[in-house]
Amino acid sequence: MHVDGFRILYACVTTFLWLVTSIFSPEYFAHSRNLKRYWLFNLLTFGAVMGVFFSADFRTAFIFFEIMSITSYAMVAHDESPAALRAAETYLAVAIITGLAQFMGMLLLQQRAGTLEFAKLYEISAGLRDKSPFYLPGALLIAGFGAKAGMYPLHFWLPKAHSSAPAPASALLSGILTKTGVFGVAAVSCNIFFHDYKWNAALLIPAAISMLLGGLLGVFSDDLKRTLACSSISQIGIILAGIALQGLPGEHNVPAVRGTLLHMLNHSLIKLVLFVVAGIVYMNRHELELNNIRGFGRGKPLFLFIFLMAALGICGVPFWNGYISKTLLHESIVEGIHFYHGLPLEFPLQLLNAAFFLTGVLTIVYMAKLFVVLFIEGEEKTTEKKHYISRASAVTLTASAALLPLMGCFPALMDKLADCGQDFFHAYSTGNTPDHTLRYFTWENLSSALISVTIGLIIYFIIVRNLMMQRNKDGAKIYIALWPEWLDLENFVYRPLLKTLIQNATFLVNITEALPDTLTRLLRYRQPSQKKTGIIGYFSLELLLVSAGTCVAIVYVFIQALR
Repeated sequence: MHVDGFRILYACVTTFLWLVTSIFSPEYFAHSRNLKRYWLFNLLTFGAVMGVFFSADFRTAFIFFEIMSITSYAMVAHDESPAALRAAETYLAVAIITGLAQFMGMLLLQQRAGTLEFAKLYEISAGLRDKSPFYLPGALLIAGFGAKAGMYPLHFWLPKAHSSAPAPASALLSGILTKTGVFGVAAVSCNIFFHDYKWNAALLIPAAISMLLGGLLGVFSDDLKRTLACSSISQIGIILAGIALQGLPGEHNVPAVRGTLLHMLNHSLIKLVLFVVAGIVYMNRHELELNNIRGFGRGKPLFLFIFLMAALGICGVPFWNGYISKTLLHESIVEGIHFYHGLPLEFPLQLLNAAFFLTGVLTIVYMAKLFVVLFIEGEEKTTEKKHYISRASAVTLTASAALLPLMGCFPALMDKLADCGQDFFHAYSTGNTPDHTLRYFTWENLSSALISVTIGLIIYFIIVRNLMMQRNKDGAKIYIALWPEWLDLENFVYRPLLKTLIQNATFLVNITEALPDTLTRLLRYRQPSQKKTGIIGYFSLELLLVSAGTCVAIVYVFIQALR
């Protein structure tokens, strides 16, 4: 275990999110069953998350990571509905399969570096010019950590698990559990591949795809919690891009480090508020489909304030917390473009800059859609209770929402938080490098944010209102699901692939069982005059057969998978 500023900061964030969701949970679960089971696994997950953040090496992080995956499964499957059980099954399968990859990466890393401690790995890698021997172990570790973070192409579990889990669990899954994956990705990139050009350039690819794909899925979604879950994929992509940018511009990595850290923090706090908002809607309407929750927020000024603070924060509107971190990350992309001017990486960074801007526009589009659904369309139902939320939850949630503009209006407060946690990412000391002081509220930065907001609203009114809605039999406009179902990676790629592997393995097992009895007796035959040479010598023929059969099976399965 190890304690530093970043770990203390995220221990406080974790505790805060667990506190808020625990205050909200009693009224949300008022008519639910199996509450003792939920609270047991909720607290076990809390302990496992703390264990991940305080880990000083990959072995400790892996142990707590696996505990967290298993205990959080019970939170996803809590409702025991068919959708929840299937989502939990997918969640657990991804956790176990990528966990095996992560474990193999640890073994290879231990064999090649001789240690799994973060600090020692940083010292070893700092003296290496060629880090190619660590690419395979690093990729396997990223598969495990990136899957939990929701990184493409292992993102497919996230919208289903977040949508099916109870709202308090969804807030924790999005706000904290995805950050344990980000923690692991940062531990790999910032300790083993710090300033490795090839590694960090390659990491930009899944990061950019994640941010754009998550934004598109959010725009096409017709379910409140699914939209928020897709938004998490998009924002995690932005954070992963920030991690990659930390290793590219040399001593100019401070904006990327600080932007990454602060966007992690901002995303945790914003998604806490938004998923609890979704929980309030579900408590009162027992629906999350957009066409069925229209007008829920009408006549509810407190609910409007809470939602609006989080929406403006995630959209990066000036004077809200998301604006600060997004400005830093945009500055890091611009510095990277200048740093690699005339070099092959300049054009990919320009594409990343365009993807970053487009992601901000898409965020405006789907948050505008949610705002219109909740507060403008439809009418407040007279059958709804006047007291749609308890006083304790209202106070806690209002305080959480009020933090977001407070942090945005006082950038010095966020700079202090960044100072506290940036050492984990190995940021260069600003005293030894060119001045990195960033003026957040210059006209250039403000105008960029306002242009993004304007374009997002134009796209919403032109495309969403006209092309993504249709009139029903009564003549009213309704939202329609336009995203093709066959593009679901789980059903289109991963489940068929696993099914093929299982069928091939079963085929090989059947062949093995069909071996003639005479061959079996021959393999087990041992002359009485032979001396015992230990267990290896006694079973030499058996071991030879098993080894050869295993090799044949692996080659056969690999060839079938490629087909």
